[in-house]
Amino acid sequence: MAVGKEEVEEIVKARTDKREYRRIVLPNSLEVLLISDPDTDKCAASMDVSVGAFSDPDGLEGLAHFLEHMLFYASEKYPLEDSYSKYIAEHGGRTNAYTSSEHTNYHFDINVDAFEEALDRFAQFFIKPLMSADATMREIKAVDSENQKNLLSDGWRMNQLQKHLSVADHPYHKFSTGNWDTLEVRPKAKGLDTRSELITFYEEYYSANVMHLVIYGKENLDKIQGLVEDKFKVIRNIDRNCLRFAGEPCTSEHLQILVRAVPIKEGHALRVAWPITPEIHHYKEGPCRYLSHLIGHEGEGSLYYILKTLGWATGLSAGEGDSTFDFSFFRVDIDLTDAGHEHMQDIVGLLFKYISLLQQSGICKWIFDELSAVCETKFHYQDKIQPISYVVSISANMQKYPPKDWLVRSSLPSNFSTDIIQMVLNKLSPNNVRIFWESKKFEGQTNMVEPWYGTAYSIEKITGPMIQEWIESSPNENLHLPAPNVFIPTDLSLKNDHEKAKYPVLLRKSPYSTLWHKPDTMFFTPKAYVKIVFTCPHASDSPEAEVLTNIFTQLLMDYLNEFAYYAQVAGLNYGISHTDSGFQVILAGYNHKLRILLETVVEKIASFEVKADRFSVIKEMVTKEYQNFKFRQPYEQAMYYCSLILQDHTWPWMEELDVLPHLKVEDLAKFVPMMLSRAFLECYTAGNLERNEAESMIQHIEDVLFKGSNPICQPLFPSQHLTNRVVKLEKGKSYFYPVEGLNPSDENSALIHYIQVHRDDFMLNVKLHLFALIAKQPAFHQLRSVEQLGYITALLQRNDCGIRGAQFIIQSTVKNPAHIDLRAEEFLKAFESKLYEMTNEEFKSNVNVLIDMKLEKHKNLREEAAFYWREISDGTLKFDRIESEIAALRQLTQQELIDFFNEHIKVGAPHKRTLSVRVYGNSHSAEYKIDKSSPAQASSVKIDDIFSFRRSQPLYGSFKGNHVKL
Repeated sequence: MAVGKEEVEEIVKARTDKREYRRIVLPNSLEVLLISDPDTDKCAASMDVSVGAFSDPDGLEGLAHFLEHMLFYASEKYPLEDSYSKYIAEHGGRTNAYTSSEHTNYHFDINVDAFEEALDRFAQFFIKPLMSADATMREIKAVDSENQKNLLSDGWRMNQLQKHLSVADHPYHKFSTGNWDTLEVRPKAKGLDTRSELITFYEEYYSANVMHLVIYGKENLDKIQGLVEDKFKVIRNIDRNCLRFAGEPCTSEHLQILVRAVPIKEGHALRVAWPITPEIHHYKEGPCRYLSHLIGHEGEGSLYYILKTLGWATGLSAGEGDSTFDFSFFRVDIDLTDAGHEHMQDIVGLLFKYISLLQQSGICKWIFDELSAVCETKFHYQDKIQPISYVVSISANMQKYPPKDWLVRSSLPSNFSTDIIQMVLNKLSPNNVRIFWESKKFEGQTNMVEPWYGTAYSIEKITGPMIQEWIESSPNENLHLPAPNVFIPTDLSLKNDHEKAKYPVLLRKSPYSTLWHKPDTMFFTPKAYVKIVFTCPHASDSPEAEVLTNIFTQLLMDYLNEFAYYAQVAGLNYGISHTDSGFQVILAGYNHKLRILLETVVEKIASFEVKADRFSVIKEMVTKEYQNFKFRQPYEQAMYYCSLILQDHTWPWMEELDVLPHLKVEDLAKFVPMMLSRAFLECYTAGNLERNEAESMIQHIEDVLFKGSNPICQPLFPSQHLTNRVVKLEKGKSYFYPVEGLNPSDENSALIHYIQVHRDDFMLNVKLHLFALIAKQPAFHQLRSVEQLGYITALLQRNDCGIRGAQFIIQSTVKNPAHIDLRAEEFLKAFESKLYEMTNEEFKSNVNVLIDMKLEKHKNLREEAAFYWREISDGTLKFDRIESEIAALRQLTQQELIDFFNEHIKVGAPHKRTLSVRVYGNSHSAEYKIDKSSPAQASSVKIDDIFSFRRSQPLYGSFKGNHVKL
């Protein structure tokens, strides 16, 4: 029996939240939050254990993270290896976990009817896990593979460098991931057995009194409580003290430093940090939220606005980071242009000038009140999210906040305190600053190397007087506080729209546009979603055109930024980006002032002019994006090549990079009117908008762009409507494309093994989906857990514009891609017998799981919009897809699934069509030469040149362009 629904203040929840909450504490001191949501179609749980990498023993770096991996394997009650993950996957769920400095968090979600047994299996992690010697050895390789994936990632490298430059015996200094060296080689050399250290660590730190559990169920609270008491009461409680890591990680030696570091990617960055009092101690006063709102602001007069106007920065963020209960940092990160890199001292000077402006202006109550109002609206009208994400966000914070604030946490600053904000502001001084300056220009000018990732760096001490000089010599610019925010919504009423349209309706159709509208019948929030896709044939007819369209959209965003930033602060987001056939504008958020923002965006498109200074900044930024393509993860490179091979009319990044240096202001000035000269708009509106509002928005856009004596746009000719077509691979053929990884320093190789199956069809879709559901977990178990090919291992469905298939994605340092290709085929051969051995009960159970997965409701407007937009953009327009596919599933027999497998998936099937993209890392360069030069085997075809191949292949018909009727 639970110790109590003891009296605690009521848990504060959003006004729109219909769920019920209850806090209980079990006799073993496990603190639990129960959530009952009768509307949910997924249940979820998250257990947060208050121990993390800070507790790793010296010389066993990564042990806490390794333990997190090991608990997934088996338990005394369920000894079959990977049976927990198998059970969850077979019942429509997902599992995951993460290790941070002071926490390890385990979580899963699952279809409602399988929740009880899933909870029982999950509870065993914390009751009697088995850590077999054999599994221990294999899983060290998975941790090592995970670390290999991060070695060339600037985010991981720079984070570790900041940790490295701290007190050596403070846990902040540690390396937390672990690798083969720290978990196998070094312990062995010291005579330590990693497995017994693992068990000792578990026994010492895993205790019920330092765990926090969140359970999200469909049943009522009493039922959920009974379930939790039954499953979790036997977790042992050793009354472990809650770990605290007192002391600052940075002493005077680590402050007032300027660190020059060499990144992997092109680009320059400045990361400025100060140690501060953690905001968790003053979360109702929100000092960091107040300061990050101002220092990170992008409106006129802000630090970023000035740096942008000077052509020195392309991005700025500010806020608390790396925080624990005992220490924290306030960070300002600035992305620099080449010119900005040459003005580092001026930029730091301007940053301190802005901080000094905040000191002189005093702490403003009106700014705090405005921020507080925005936060309050955001909290009370928050969208529902996936239960798995929701439980993790709560459990990870239960230790830090009193129960009444478990849901609110620090999201509602309500106590205005000049003293507390001032106290944190005072910490942002030249006396305790750490400046990290990243640029490839420092190559060859550094004298130190960070040991875990090999980042080259050097340190220089800087003094208060030096920074004072930088402040005095920095430009005199008109820095000032932001203006009151006109975008804050004041009308949050719901439209009395009596429409109950289940699917999007084609509201209007003209020679210029189509408008699909989906009234809100699900979410009842004062929010709307508007998407306008401009199809412009001239936007994608060459690599130059594609790059110029990209620069055009980024310039639009750039011109709008200081105005539209206020809208974003107030919860109205927008984005303009280029697409395969033109560009798109998306607005999402509170509907009250959405029309104002939309009209401003359209006006900017209509009156577009190229500003030379901004053109050169954006061109430089776009060039770096293209140059950094080669530093993507090898599996991402493989996915790119796969799309390039399959999707007709796509341009390679290399050609786009080649044209970039030669592009000038006048090229864009000539291009934009031509691009816009022929256009067609596909529009989707949804949420708290009435029909007539949606129609009048689109009418307004047509009036601005297509009407008048000298219109900017003309409608498309019938022949110009673009289609999206996909290469149809030949039956009975296995195509393969071997290619070297783009980054010669990367040891990781990758494989995409793609099986093309069919053009969108309800019955074939569900057969493919059912195969993927049944095979997904066994593939992961065999290829990752048993064979340890690599940390990134997945079997997924693939959908290219309505052309369906399945794909294995595997990244590895241990085996080359041609070898992995064979392992994927071996898996399919072994899986065949599993399919034949499946009982009728198992088959029916799998079908029911898939039906439940398909019935899962959209959680919010964005999810719903993404689902329906896919139908519109692919041209399939099957808005009733879910109902139709469920009907097909109910008809499906086991024999039909086997026949499907034998025809499309089985190795050697005469009609099977496969494409393998093999990206070779530098550890497999010898094997690449063999794969490239050796003749193809019978029925396999080597692709030497992607474009010759694409031109020679037939294409599937496109769903696009079939006439839609009103």
